[in-house]
Amino acid sequence: MLGPWQFRFLNHEHNLPSQRGWNDAALDKLWLYNLHYFDDLNARAADQRRAWHQALLQRWQLENRPADGNGWEPYPTSLRIVNWVKWLQAGNAAPHAMVQSLATQARWLAQRLEWHLLGNHLFANAKALVFAGLFFEGAEAASWLAKGLKIIARELPEQVLADGGNFERSTMYHAIFLEDLLDLLNAAERWPGQVPAAQVAQWREAAGRMLQWLAGMTHPDGEIALFNDAAFGIAPGLEELRSYAERLAIPSALASEARQSMPVLLQFPESGYVRLEQAEAVALLDVAPIGPDYLPGHAHADTLSFELSVFGQRAVVNGGTSRYGLGPERLRERGTAAHSTVQVAGEDSSEVWGGFRVARRARPIDLQLATHEGAVTVACSHDGYTRLPGAPVHRRDWVLDADRLRVTDTVRGGTHAALARYILHPALQVVASGSNNWKLHLPGGQCLRVAVLAGSAHLEPARYAPEFGKVLPTQCLAVHLVDSRAVLEWIWS
Repeated sequence: MLGPWQFRFLNHEHNLPSQRGWNDAALDKLWLYNLHYFDDLNARAADQRRAWHQALLQRWQLENRPADGNGWEPYPTSLRIVNWVKWLQAGNAAPHAMVQSLATQARWLAQRLEWHLLGNHLFANAKALVFAGLFFEGAEAASWLAKGLKIIARELPEQVLADGGNFERSTMYHAIFLEDLLDLLNAAERWPGQVPAAQVAQWREAAGRMLQWLAGMTHPDGEIALFNDAAFGIAPGLEELRSYAERLAIPSALASEARQSMPVLLQFPESGYVRLEQAEAVALLDVAPIGPDYLPGHAHADTLSFELSVFGQRAVVNGGTSRYGLGPERLRERGTAAHSTVQVAGEDSSEVWGGFRVARRARPIDLQLATHEGAVTVACSHDGYTRLPGAPVHRRDWVLDADRLRVTDTVRGGTHAALARYILHPALQVVASGSNNWKLHLPGGQCLRVAVLAGSAHLEPARYAPEFGKVLPTQCLAVHLVDSRAVLEWIWS
């Protein structure tokens, strides 16, 4: 919130000039959703904007009639209920009209839970019912609390996998979900005795696993890897969530080993990711299914993609996510060509379509992991292209040792053209160094050399979307597989 009626969400700035602004059809729906969330009530230095917030709260109640417009859809209603309760519990005055509106919103939400969407939407609905049920007293509030706790008890084992990963395989939504879980634990402490002790213990154990997973899927720069729908600046980062977990005495957040270096090979078998780490390099590998079969809406066609950081700086990236909704840019960002993996016959490895749909999807097969004499090897294939004539199968091998990463791609089956793309972080300076060789100068002054040992390579323009509303020009190293094979080495010293 930049002024009394001025907002910046998703890197776009607009004001709220009139009542129709809450539902302005000229603005992106996700931007309007953010307008109705009221996140700024609990943002940093929120107390300095208290007068703005009080005016905005009053205006929202006057200009958003119950059941009318974006703000009354179940998801923004859920987030707003939580934010209003937090604000009131922080010691702010509770005007009678605001409390009445909050009760109306909870009553409305309780009858419109998003069972048709499931996933993070249903969990957010349940969290809001718990917050409202704890905040209010009486039989109706008790029913909200019971309903919310029942949904969470059902959904938590489904949505948090055994390795700690969120089942939608989005690093961003994982962090959002973890914050939700920590908020629930915080609320259970604020209203002691209202949530059964066994359920609180379940939440604490799940939060610990989720925190460890997030640590493994975070680059040395402190930001998440960009797999599936993911962007910076939406969810809290690892250190912020770790600090929150420490205040709640989550054991994995308090343990000293949480801050020590990761093992050379760290596998998350249920969610399907692998972290490789040597002294100067971290590689994060996607050997995962795209998500639950019934809920692939945040999936990208990124199977067997990877990201690489060297000397603490990102070198190889995925394309990221700049927008939701429908349209060619959303489709492009979900497609295989926007990721550091192999595209066969110009097709996507999983058939993404619409804004949040997937038809036939790639499944990883034949995963192998090994360590030998200081080097670690991961190999995996997927069947996403077997729908094409000849049933081609893409296999990728990664070998990481102290000073290099070798990536080998093979495609067996059919006679289709295949292209491996390595999207380079825009901060790199790329200089050709002979045939099929390049030097990548990192912002810190170090140099990374790329040698193409098999295949034919060239540079082509690419786009990198690290945040919603932000698309940066960059370059991509594109390698044509020759005789169904390409081999690259990324070398540093």
